[in-house]
Amino acid sequence: MTEKILILDFGSQFTQLIGRRLREINVYCEIIPYNKIPDIDSNTKGIILSGSPFSVKDKQAPKIDLNKIEGKAPILAICYGAQYLAHYYEGEVNSTLTKEYGRAILKIDNSSSPLFKDIPNNSQVWMSHGDTITKLPSNFTPIASTQDIDNAAYEIDGKNIFALQFHPEVYHTQQGAAILNNFAKDICGCSGSWTPASFIEGTIEKIKNEVKEQKVILGLSGGVDSTVAAVLLHKAIGSNLHCIFVDNGLLRKGEFETVLHSYKDMGLNVTGVDASTLFMDALKGVTDPEKKRKAIGGVFIDVFDAESHKVENALWLAQGTIYPDVIESISVNGPSATIKSHHNVGGLPDYMKLKIIEPLRSLFKDEVRRVGKALGIKPELISRHPFPGPGLGIRVLGEVSQEKLDILKEADSIFINSLREQNLYDSVWQAAAILLPLKSVGVMGDERTYEYTIVLRAVTSTDGMTADWVHLPYEFLAKVSNDIINKVNGVNRVVYDISSKPPATIEWE
Repeated sequence: MTEKILILDFGSQFTQLIGRRLREINVYCEIIPYNKIPDIDSNTKGIILSGSPFSVKDKQAPKIDLNKIEGKAPILAICYGAQYLAHYYEGEVNSTLTKEYGRAILKIDNSSSPLFKDIPNNSQVWMSHGDTITKLPSNFTPIASTQDIDNAAYEIDGKNIFALQFHPEVYHTQQGAAILNNFAKDICGCSGSWTPASFIEGTIEKIKNEVKEQKVILGLSGGVDSTVAAVLLHKAIGSNLHCIFVDNGLLRKGEFETVLHSYKDMGLNVTGVDASTLFMDALKGVTDPEKKRKAIGGVFIDVFDAESHKVENALWLAQGTIYPDVIESISVNGPSATIKSHHNVGGLPDYMKLKIIEPLRSLFKDEVRRVGKALGIKPELISRHPFPGPGLGIRVLGEVSQEKLDILKEADSIFINSLREQNLYDSVWQAAAILLPLKSVGVMGDERTYEYTIVLRAVTSTDGMTADWVHLPYEFLAKVSNDIINKVNGVNRVVYDISSKPPATIEWE
């Protein structure tokens, strides 16, 4: 079993960043809702308590049973976690005029603390808290302060518990990565051996033990996730893997043929299935984004159920589910709302007798790419932009029709091909064209037009959890806009999306 650190999530916007920082130093971690603490086994080397939007004095403030974690592994409490421990042990936590938001300078008062090993004094940290620990319990030792607060960090004597009122996981904390490294490796004893190579070795062994000689069906999409999942499974079970690539009618222009061709020399057993009519029928009259996703996901299940009967003794359905899919589909912090559901998260209906296997479920997108590179998968497949499972069905806003799909496919093709031609494709995390469900007045050839609007979207990101819009050259955008309006019938206006995630999401639906 892999050694790990558990992150107990109290709902902080930065919780996923804690996980990212640990993964960057090759330490495996899992994010667990604060109210779903598992039994702490010997593989759990440490526990981190995250921040939270709540005050510890709020009636609805999240609370945990500390008996489940204390003494089981070293603990690092961050922001709300630090305040919660102080409050729980009858220290004083108050909302005072002394609040800290943004940058602060950390004064290390106890350099012998293992948490601050080799950390220079007076480095910048990032604060984001309204409550302040004004008095520590008697067995708590302060180890750092700032100009405004005395208890920026502390230890609990004899308990191997450490706490920070600042956020080490954000980039603004200059020594944050080093502090987390001290906790994970020096205090918790993690080896830092969780690498792409070790993941591949462990995953292949796990698949062999779980699947044995049974047959597995995998839905290929041409994307990074399903491709890496397919190669992992193929290395584990060989010809017992049966890949199915479904043409759902919601793919990019020419995608079905291109994807099938790209797998030609990879040794994968791939069958192409044209089910576009089924998907279009299921989407008739559907406008709500969540209902569209559910409808598309439902047809996928039906198609795979039908195809599974053509593979004798197939017992497994493999999916390219990755960690952001799980985080966005299943609320990890209890009270928060689901952002959006993903078609490959949430299980199978009772009538479908296949068991699910998800070899990439614990990985962020950039980690999937690193694993794919280590597997020797062709760069053109590894570098492909993410493409949503529901495809263009969630990029045609509102009801999906064949006319709208044809318009969007042409506009999207112009945009993506232009990025490649101008050597901009690899500097963009994800690019998309979106068709708005409204028309506007235009003038073309001295005639009045009333046509659709296309939105262009291009973002940078590392794992899809946060993203920022790309500052594409004006000349490039002008050329793409002109090409779309002149070459795509039904479009007379092109706009560029300059919103980031958060508050927006990468996809519009």
